[in-house]
This record gives sequence, C-alpha cells and structure tokens, in this order.
Amino acid sequence: MSHPGDSGRSLKVLHVDDDPMNLRVVQEILGAFGHQAVMACSGKDALDRLAVETFDLMLLDIHMPGMTGIEVIERLRESPGPERTTPVIALTADVYSRRPAEYVALGFNDFVSKPILVSGLMATIKRCVGHASITPQALKTA
Repeated sequence: MSHPGDSGRSLKVLHVDDDPMNLRVVQEILGAFGHQAVMACSGKDALDRLAVETFDLMLLDIHMPGMTGIEVIERLRESPGPERTTPVIALTADVYSRRPAEYVALGFNDFVSKPILVSGLMATIKRCVGHASITPQALKTA
C-alpha cells in the first residue's frame, strides 16, 4: 500500500525543534512511513550535525530560543560545505507573519504549518525530495 508522500526510498531526516513533544510526534510520523528521524533540540546542534552527517532533508522549527530557524537557514546556506544544499522545510505555528514565498526567499525549500497534518507533511516532503537541489538564488554567496 502506498502512503501519501512516499518517495520510494527511506529518507534520513534531521528534525530540529526545541519542544520534545514535537520531536516525538514527527519521529512517530516519519517512522510510520519508513523514514529515519534524527532529532536536534537547537539550531547549534543542527548545524553541528549537518557538518558531520549527511541528511536527505531537514525539518526546521522557526521559533527556537538561542538560534532561530531563520538564523540556522542563513548560516546553513552560507556554509562552504555540501550540507548547504540540504533541502529544508520550515515548521511554524506562526502562519500569519510570513507567506510561503517569503520562506523560500529566505532559503527554505517549503514550509509546513503547525499543528502538523500527516498528509500535508508527507506531501511537502515528497515535493522537496523530488526537487532535492535548491535553487541557486537560495544560496547566498559568501
């Protein structure tokens, strides 16, 4: 049986969120679709992991203490390593402050609003993995 958002292969997904419950929920969703969730609880932890591990995709919370998701995406896209091209989906409960196109302009590949709907998350993952290379304008020149 095919699930919505199936990419035909198992994905290694870095999920970054400061809320342990959100991390757990997304881990369960991804696991149910045969994907591996690697959890990070801060922007710094995410960037450290990306520097030494390869991921198919990153799910990144926007509002986190310390380093916001916006700061993480800026640093990621400016980094010199291959991780700079990792597809990134913004996760946010604040759907009123930015339009989807604004997230793309910031360097994200797409966004999903919270609370997360399984079908919406999996469809967005499929879109991003299907178009895994980010657009050149999303990469900031160093």
